Amino acid sequence: MEANGLRLQNFPELKNDTFLKAAWGEETDYTPVWCMRQAGRYLPEFRETRSTQDFFSTCRSPEACCELTLQPLRRFPLDAAIIFSDILVVPQALGMEVTMVPGKGPTFPEPLREERDLERLRDPATVASELDYVFQAITLTRQQLAGRVPLIGFAGAPWTLMTYMIEGGSSSTMAQAKRWLYQRPQASHKLLGMLTDALVPYLIGQVAAGAQALQLFESHAGHLGPELFGKFALPYIRDVAKRVKAGLQKEGLAPVPMIIFAKDGHFALEELAQAGYEVVGLDWTVAPKKARERVGKTVTLQGNLDPCALYASEEEIGRLVQHMLDEFGPQRYIANLGHGLYPDMDPEHVGAFVDAVHKHSRLLRQN
Repeated sequence: MEANGLRLQNFPELKNDTFLKAAWGEETDYTPVWCMRQAGRYLPEFRETRSTQDFFSTCRSPEACCELTLQPLRRFPLDAAIIFSDILVVPQALGMEVTMVPGKGPTFPEPLREERDLERLRDPATVASELDYVFQAITLTRQQLAGRVPLIGFAGAPWTLMTYMIEGGSSSTMAQAKRWLYQRPQASHKLLGMLTDALVPYLIGQVAAGAQALQLFESHAGHLGPELFGKFALPYIRDVAKRVKAGLQKEGLAPVPMIIFAKDGHFALEELAQAGYEVVGLDWTVAPKKARERVGKTVTLQGNLDPCALYASEEEIGRLVQHMLDEFGPQRYIANLGHGLYPDMDPEHVGAFVDAVHKHSRLLRQN
């Protein structure tokens, strides 16, 4: 691990730690807010920066990633930055070809079809060195942020990565990936284990490079029922948290809060709250009060405004935010959307969302 060399970096002192305090369950003066996909196509400056090279080339350019990560912070008083990258850099580092096809999304020309296809994959131990460009992007961005807000690193969870590697892209049913779970359970566990072995050093490397929090995206949780989720997703989600925390300690790195976001995984809220993460992200299909009752008081919740609410008027956004904050309550809470921002959203409305969270959460604390 290069962690020893990287740890000597002197990063600028953090000026706004509200997001980290909330993540650790400490009291905050207001509710911190960031948005999934805040560095995205809804920003004209993002489209301009991205227009010069293809998607994965952008991911491999630390300078481009840094610029894209910082763009939303120049516009909005967000309480955290999230590094610009993609969850599919991990399958890429394992030796799979992935291209981003405009209008279609990520595409794997040669997806995994048979158990023997697993032999094509590289040793998971080599993944972190393949992804050094992500670490460079994190270090550069952390320097450029100048302590303004914390920087979040992230990765896709094993099941979600497995779906892409088998389906060869996005799918409405995940039938091919689920076929593996039913027909080839052992091969499935083998693949999920390999992905976990790749993710652990990758996430530790992100922290060594300067990430101050980590989010694991289980974007395709909703395709699994409680039984399959408990067998093929949850054990690996738990394993990632446990091993990353142990690895940080072993490297002499300070612990960072970890966030699990399992989209449409509402059937496993209790289990996710006990999976070893400080923060549980919620999508918009979950009622905040019920979620809080189910997870107890020991974790922070993050979410969960319907992204499409940003199509409403700014006045209506204010009302919706007020209702959301009332439901979640003032502490142990990070405001966010229930999914990423969409490309056709109005940046002004994103600003209205961020401002409404800050304004109403301060008022909430006064009453």
